[in-house]
Amino acid sequence: MRTLTLIRHAKSSWKFPECDDFKRPLNKRGKRDLPVMVERLRNAGLEPDRCLSSGAIRALLTAKATSKHLKNRPPIKVIPELYESYMETLLDVLQRHSDKDRHIMMFGHNPGLQQLGEYLTGKKIENLPTCGVMHIHLSIKCWSELSEFCGTLNWLDYPKLHIK
Repeated sequence: MRTLTLIRHAKSSWKFPECDDFKRPLNKRGKRDLPVMVERLRNAGLEPDRCLSSGAIRALLTAKATSKHLKNRPPIKVIPELYESYMETLLDVLQRHSDKDRHIMMFGHNPGLQQLGEYLTGKKIENLPTCGVMHIHLSIKCWSELSEFCGTLNWLDYPKLHIK
C-alpha cells in the first residue's frame, strides 16, 4: 500500500498584477488558512516520507509551512515539472518516484492536482480550492503501478468546510 496526499497551494496574492505568476506570494487569506490546515494534517497523524513541490513561491511556502509543523518534518524536493502541469505530467513524476517513500505529499496547482485525484480515485470533485487536501490510499505496491482507479479517497478537506 502507498499513500498520496495532494495539497493545492494556499491562496495567493494578485495585489501586484505585474508580478510574475511564478513569484506570486500568499495573500492574507492564504496566510490565515494555511496554519489551520496544517494543524488538521498534523492532528490526522500524517507522516509523509517526502514532500514534492512545485517551485512556484505559493506552492513552496505551503510545502515548507506544512513540513515544518508535521511530526516527522519530511524533506521537500522541488520538482520544476509540477508548475502549471497537466495531470499526465504529475502522474509521470509519481510513477518514476523511488519506492523507498511510501507516503508522498504533493504540493501544486489546479487543474492538474484535482484531475490527478479524480483519475486515481474515480471520484468527481467539484473543486479543489486553495489550501485544499485530497488524502488518497493507493492499492499499489510500487509507484510505477500508479494507474486509473487504483486509489480510494480517504478524505477531502479545505478551509471553507470549517467556516461557521
